[in-house]
Amino acid sequence: MDLDRFKYVNDTLGHSLGDELLRKLAVRLRSVLREGDTIARMGGDEFTVLLADIGTAADAAKIAQKLLDTVDEPTGVEGHELYVTTSIGIALYPDDGDTAEALLKNADSAMYRAKEAGRNSYQLCTRAMNTRAAERLSVENALRRALAREELVVHYQPLVRLDTRQVAGMEALLRWNRPGHGLVPPATFIGIAEETRMILPIGEWVLRRACRQAREWQASRPGQRMSVNLSPRQFQQVDLCDMVASALTESGLPAELLELEITESTALINTDRTIATLASLRDLGVRIAIDDFGTGHSALSYLRRFPIDRVKVDREFVQEIETSRSNRAIIAAIVALAHGLDLAVTAEGVETEEQVQFLSSTGCEEVQGFLFGRPGAADAIEP
Repeated sequence: MDLDRFKYVNDTLGHSLGDELLRKLAVRLRSVLREGDTIARMGGDEFTVLLADIGTAADAAKIAQKLLDTVDEPTGVEGHELYVTTSIGIALYPDDGDTAEALLKNADSAMYRAKEAGRNSYQLCTRAMNTRAAERLSVENALRRALAREELVVHYQPLVRLDTRQVAGMEALLRWNRPGHGLVPPATFIGIAEETRMILPIGEWVLRRACRQAREWQASRPGQRMSVNLSPRQFQQVDLCDMVASALTESGLPAELLELEITESTALINTDRTIATLASLRDLGVRIAIDDFGTGHSALSYLRRFPIDRVKVDREFVQEIETSRSNRAIIAAIVALAHGLDLAVTAEGVETEEQVQFLSSTGCEEVQGFLFGRPGAADAIEP
């Protein structure tokens, strides 16, 4: 078990508070294990659980899910309400190793696979994992050279107002033109970039490139904003505001035409720090959006405290509008909540006119998706 993004707790609140969080989590984890099971902290934010008398992989998976649910609950530490999750890898004796070393190695590989799959999940060891581990190492090594070799590119996707069907702005999306592999989608490499901290120089490059492109477009499309994603590690940078200010000054883009997006899960890692950082960014004049809204903890009590301008409804809800009554209800509730807090709403992943009609009926102001335009390079998207 490896706690997800625990480093951000240490970096923002200090190691003593991080240690107290570990102690509280350890007590909760012990409480859901069976008599005869063993749990140990192996170092840092990593725990190892030894399950005795496990009959099948399904039995191990049930216990893993209990551990996930236990960690997922908010933890109060010294006046802070902290949200962390964990990624779990499972190896079974003797199929996945007949020595302690082999079992630990394969469980570790499975755990990294859980992180690559989006964190807050478990993965079982499979025979294909050794191949996946080799592929991951290959991606990491190639990615370390990608920025210097100018293999990274920024694509843009239109943000469209529903009332006028006019382009209100663009979202900058990172792509990797990896030699021999073509255009690589971000899901393949962003997680690795985040874990290895390569996301910091890459993210800064994306921000500066997007700001320059937005400034160029102002001549023909005045008032269009540029939306740029901040990764969790970027958002924790102590010099984030200085970097954003520098990108605006260098490009000449007015601050109010830059919108920075952070995910809901990032915002809730440390709400006090999030509020302070967002306030500093707002002081620069930039706009703030919460991305993937509705897919995380959705701590509504904090949403009203965040100095933000917009929420983005995740494509997960949009793509089943036509068939899912519950998804329609969730979207309508999100729009009503946002408007009650004077926030704008953008819906992602829009692909059909039926989706547009429903979103319009809720009062959603803006959409993006393949119906209006796929992401593309600047010269391809401009027409």
